[in-house]
Amino acid sequence: MERESMVFDVVIVGAGPSGLSAACRLMQLSKEQGKELTVCVVEKGSEVGAHILSGAVFEPTALQELFPDWQALGAPLNTPVTSDDVYVLRSSEKAVKVPGLFVPKTMHNDGNFIISLGNLCRWLAEQATALGVEIVPGFAAQEILFNDNGSVKGVATGDMGVSASGEAKSSFQPGMELHGKYTLFAEGCRGHLGKQLIDHFKLDKGRDPQHYGLGIKELWDVAPENHQQGLVVHTAGWPLSETGSTGGGFLYHLENNQVALGLITDLSYSNPHLSPFEEFQRFKTHPVIKQYLAGGKRVSYGARALAKGGLQSLPEMAFPGGLLLGCNAGTMNGAKIKGSHTAMKSGIIAARVVFEAVTDGSASDKLETFNSTWQSSWLYKELHQQRNFGPAMHKFGNIWGAAFAFADLNIFNGHLPFTLHDKAPDFARLTPVAESSPVDYPKPDGVLTFDRLSSVFLSNTNHEEDQPCHLMLADPAIPLRDNLSLYDEPAQRYCPAGVYEVVGDGEDKRFQINAQNCIHCKSCDIKDPAQNITWVSPEGGGGPNYPNM
Repeated sequence: MERESMVFDVVIVGAGPSGLSAACRLMQLSKEQGKELTVCVVEKGSEVGAHILSGAVFEPTALQELFPDWQALGAPLNTPVTSDDVYVLRSSEKAVKVPGLFVPKTMHNDGNFIISLGNLCRWLAEQATALGVEIVPGFAAQEILFNDNGSVKGVATGDMGVSASGEAKSSFQPGMELHGKYTLFAEGCRGHLGKQLIDHFKLDKGRDPQHYGLGIKELWDVAPENHQQGLVVHTAGWPLSETGSTGGGFLYHLENNQVALGLITDLSYSNPHLSPFEEFQRFKTHPVIKQYLAGGKRVSYGARALAKGGLQSLPEMAFPGGLLLGCNAGTMNGAKIKGSHTAMKSGIIAARVVFEAVTDGSASDKLETFNSTWQSSWLYKELHQQRNFGPAMHKFGNIWGAAFAFADLNIFNGHLPFTLHDKAPDFARLTPVAESSPVDYPKPDGVLTFDRLSSVFLSNTNHEEDQPCHLMLADPAIPLRDNLSLYDEPAQRYCPAGVYEVVGDGEDKRFQINAQNCIHCKSCDIKDPAQNITWVSPEGGGGPNYPNM
């Protein structure tokens, strides 16, 4: 069955902070200048916000630019940060609170808000719709379309109603082609189309490899006496320090006696026995964290990779026919542990450049003015100023890395006359199991610590079971032939949703993929040491459905 097509001025893939900000700004410009403009946003989640997960402490700079009257419009920024606590966890019981004087200034949160990023995106979608943007949730962009001259023409959404064997079911619906004069890819970290574009157009030529963390998060209802609305807690050290790994924990006190807590494990870790999920469970048992959770109940769970390589790892964002935006490119500021305001700003910049091109009658060319526009923005200045933070953490570890960051940012204001680099990709960092120390993870108690399957249940993850597997193996033999002997198949541990298992014994041993559990975190696509796993978008509407995350 032939696919139908629809034509727009601008097609945007992904209804996250960058995509929605671009859509809103495009329509604002069209109304300000009296120009007709058609903008479509396609979103793979069942609704806007369904797949959005972030800490999140939010810096409102870009929101203030986009909607100066955001308070009157009811933006869900309800909890101003009232205090910052930073701890170095020295062991499972001991901790040192870092005096504010010695905390890198990027981690001070005066004027920021503790929010649900999913709810902010839902609000942004309301503003976009009111401005005339067409938002299409529940449809996954699965294919990049190209013009005859090699420029991007748009995207095609995936077919619906295809069985696991590839046959059309009675519910079959062909995908739709969405053509645009320009297409903006705002899929979030490690977007599968963005990954293809980077490779196709060699956008990462001359850049450092991108580096990633895996953020695992829970939302808890806590006892009123343990709740301090507006308190932000960040940690470094234990439990990741036991394996020489880097990353850090967070606990944010929202409104309504809720806290959001999580652990970010840098995916540059080397010990294949490490499990980011189990490290997070251990993190909750530390007295600094446990004190807030006593008598509480967790209500939601999720996980998502984040791109944290910084400016050195940022690919070129412009290509013929479109742009990469936000975390799809890697605009997160690791020094601030924030990517929402930077993603939004990238969308605002893109909107200005695209609007000028469309109204000048251009289409499908490379937006050459994008680079100069973004390099003159506060976004570029911010990322350049704080460019050494991520490489310093990887090179020197959390403690000495933080000392370097303090000197770089607080004393030299990011103007040191050199730039640090980290040239080893995260997937190449694992050491063989024979050279690695085992990690002993205690069984979950069901009160403070939990198993993967009960956690996935709280993510509201759902996929149509009879559909093609969206986790593709380039060579099905690699998991048992290579990864098992070298690394005890690390996919069993780095996946926070129990998707990958080695089951059976002897000749009956097999590598099992439980794709219906997938919460779209992308860690497998990033960390697999053979780069054998490719994550592609499943049938639209599938995956997690995060409330208030």
